[in-house]
Amino acid sequence: MTQTTDATPGPGTAEEPGPAPSGRSRRSRTRINRAWFVAAVTFVTIIGAAAFRSLPGLLIDPLHQEFGWSRGTIGAAASINLALYGLTAPFAAALMDRFGIRRVVAVALTVIALGSGLTVWMTAPWQLLLCWGLLVGLGSGSMALAFAATVTNRWFTARKGLVTGILTAASASGQLIFLPLLSWIVEEHSWRPAAVTVSLAALAVVPFVWLLLRDHPADVGAKPYGASEFVPKPEPVTGAARRTVSVLFKAVRTGPFWLLAGTFAICGASTNGLIQTHFVPAAHDHGMPITAAASLLAVIGVFDVVGTIASGWFTDRFEPRRLLAVYYALRGISLLFLPMLLAPTVHPPMLFFIVFYGLDWVATVPPTLALCREQYGEDSAIVFGWVLASHQIGAALVAFLGGVARDAFGSYDMVWYVAGALCAVAALMALVIRRRPVAGTAPVAVA
Repeated sequence: MTQTTDATPGPGTAEEPGPAPSGRSRRSRTRINRAWFVAAVTFVTIIGAAAFRSLPGLLIDPLHQEFGWSRGTIGAAASINLALYGLTAPFAAALMDRFGIRRVVAVALTVIALGSGLTVWMTAPWQLLLCWGLLVGLGSGSMALAFAATVTNRWFTARKGLVTGILTAASASGQLIFLPLLSWIVEEHSWRPAAVTVSLAALAVVPFVWLLLRDHPADVGAKPYGASEFVPKPEPVTGAARRTVSVLFKAVRTGPFWLLAGTFAICGASTNGLIQTHFVPAAHDHGMPITAAASLLAVIGVFDVVGTIASGWFTDRFEPRRLLAVYYALRGISLLFLPMLLAPTVHPPMLFFIVFYGLDWVATVPPTLALCREQYGEDSAIVFGWVLASHQIGAALVAFLGGVARDAFGSYDMVWYVAGALCAVAALMALVIRRRPVAGTAPVAVA
């Protein structure tokens, strides 16, 4: 993480022409590049926002018991949340180009806090759909992986795969921090204090973002990490919505977009939509206490951090398509075994599944984002936002259909099997993505 003094300093840098004293030279060689501090602020911000993602799976049984709402109805709120999480992301990337990262993220966190806080007064299903589905969905969509992609593209020229892996892992770290706490609050004090905890966590990050996050390296007179020359800050891009839709229209005319969107839809269906939303109630169906099931999800979060950072490192060195094929194939195999592993107590085979699944949870993000950069150049952040939208649409469908299947069949077994088969399809789709960049774009070499 060290950056040596470059031969051609940009505006605002402290280097002077000619030889420098040896002590100062050593300090220049060991000084950490400002980009890493921005990445750290982004990491902590996503952790704070990730608290809300830990809660939906914990609410299904308490809301069902208190209000008598069906699991399908509760799953519909989670479905709207997940869909908006994805559909908002590409517009958020364009809004960050227009208004800056700080403003968009601060507003998004405030909306998340408002939506989660208002749920404590709800008495009807439409209020759940409004607060948790609409408000939290819109806010979280603006805090989606497009945020991480924008920070990475602006602040880093080298190590993009690694940084993508680290920032993607932030969401899992938030789950790790908040999930055991929220499950304990739900079990001991009901679901309302848990919703308030999520609201306060998101709100507490707002001043942190406003004071410490910067939109572009040029704001502090620095160069992107790994760049040989100073990069001026671009003018704000007007017409954010028009640009977002225009980029989509160009992308949908290319084959790689549909393959990337299809594989990522299956990724969302098999992670956020299935495991994150339905694992806790499915385990509880087999007699496992809610706190134990939630703790297993937190362990997934631990290994997700390791797996995602490792995937970023692999993406800098290996073919992204082959990485995706391996990740999806292994995920599908693990899901086929899950129905045989659920039991009232935690046993070694279940722990093996948790570790295995955790390593693979969002390991798909760094190679997917690398392929977007390769194919779509300067539009890659917005294209990735649309690909992420497909991820969340897949998640939304399974969040809803999983609840419907549980109401209809009395178990989740069929859902696990179907998801495993879909992962096999995703592995095949990843292998047929062409390597040739799309004509008419300005491809960017992945560091």
